[in-house]
Amino acid sequence: MTGGTAADLPPIRHNDYSPLDPPALGAWDPELSVSVIIPAHGGQHRLDLALAALAAQTYHDHLMEVIVVDDGSDPPLRLPEIAPSGARIVTTGSSGWGIAHAVNTGAALAEGRIIQRLDADMVVCREHIEALARWHHLSGYLVTIGAKKFVEEPALTAARVHEGVRAGSLASLFDLSAALPSSTEQTISRTDGLRASRNPYHVCTGPTVSMRREIFQAVGGVDPGVLRGEDTEFAYRLAAHGVVFVPDMAAQAVHLGLPAQRRDPGRAVRVVAPYLAHRVPLRRDLRKDRGRHWLVPYVEVVLCADGPWEKVREAVGAALDGSLGDVIVTLVAPWSKLSGERRPVLDDPLFDLRLLREHFAHDERIRFADEISATPAPIAFRYTGPVSVPLGRETLERMIRVMQDDRSGMLVADLGDDGEARLERTEALGRARLLGADDVAASIEATHGVRRGDRSEFWPASPIPAPPPARVPATSESPAPDRGREPARPVAERAPGQERHQEGSRREGRGSLLGRLRTALRS
Repeated sequence: MTGGTAADLPPIRHNDYSPLDPPALGAWDPELSVSVIIPAHGGQHRLDLALAALAAQTYHDHLMEVIVVDDGSDPPLRLPEIAPSGARIVTTGSSGWGIAHAVNTGAALAEGRIIQRLDADMVVCREHIEALARWHHLSGYLVTIGAKKFVEEPALTAARVHEGVRAGSLASLFDLSAALPSSTEQTISRTDGLRASRNPYHVCTGPTVSMRREIFQAVGGVDPGVLRGEDTEFAYRLAAHGVVFVPDMAAQAVHLGLPAQRRDPGRAVRVVAPYLAHRVPLRRDLRKDRGRHWLVPYVEVVLCADGPWEKVREAVGAALDGSLGDVIVTLVAPWSKLSGERRPVLDDPLFDLRLLREHFAHDERIRFADEISATPAPIAFRYTGPVSVPLGRETLERMIRVMQDDRSGMLVADLGDDGEARLERTEALGRARLLGADDVAASIEATHGVRRGDRSEFWPASPIPAPPPARVPATSESPAPDRGREPARPVAERAPGQERHQEGSRREGRGSLLGRLRTALRS
């Protein structure tokens, strides 16, 4: 039972995986191989307990390998006596360090069809690997999440753990009544097992998570530049890729020791914030600094640079000057035709295209592409529209607000004779690609929904300016202004001494011939 073809499955709406029916534990025959990747730095005794539990799994031995990645332990980690038959220890070498680097090292060596990441201080129940792996036999685009509780490490031997796990009870080894529940499991329960979650990637933290190997590779693995919060950042990229997150509470485990948030909550939160602020654009709460540019923008604005020069410039300027500044602009044109070979500068057949590229070449917020990419991931949204209709100052914010309210995957705005504009949710585009959809819009309609609107909803008409005040006609009581002279400013606006100088000028004017003529005409 390998399941894997999306065409045979009913569409999964958002993250509601209810159409999937996994087999009962122990009542099916697995076929997919699993590679368990354990990043470890020190903690030999805890690793011994973790491996002892893995040696008692119900998943077939010949379908499971365990790769412990020693991330610079001193002394080096060793393989204990009680361990799965397919277990080995590798080192990260001198090319890098940290959890992400260790996980990537193990994944690169993995031979299993499923990648199971597991912390080195986790003692799992006997059905843990089976419970998570059974979902991957149903579909190829799921990410499964195991359950965990935090306990103080008791005095246990590896032999005792192996015996207890084989007997089928973690409760015989740990006082689960005193265990600290995971906050992620509270969220899972509150959102009907993540079926109703708007952002299920939030709870996909590192201690126990699994996916098909091709999914791990497609998103580029874990980012080694993220030293804390690497699991959340990785989960966000998985979400942008279009996966469905499935927690399975039958995959029980205990985490030896309290979480860092309990030991030092202030630093634990602060250390993660800058990493996620740059890489997870959906975390709007972390992007409150005005005028900042972030590593991963919130919206990609795609414009086909096939219109008149001034129209393209106007459209780019409108995109960058909107109320939502967290954007990047992609100009689509045959830029690859612009070679560096000698050419007649003024008579160049690609004259306008070259000037356009040079005009925008040194702005880091603008990039060039010959065609629209299949996905803007990890950017959260992509806008595509004609240069003949520049974005209004609040257009993007209005469109995103509507999509966030109804969770739609695409918004199409009718622009009349100018065609249409689209705002696409990257997650929905990713799902359509995973499903191999020929008709992307129809696929998004089935999995996320398509919202339609018109121009007036997102490009509201500018308010009509108030007419200028009526001019009072000249009468004998209100002499006509002297059109040859600049109107006098109020006294408060004049420079010191200016009032006396103007009075003297008026007296001098009345005594002159021109002054007498003006006086006579006014009379």
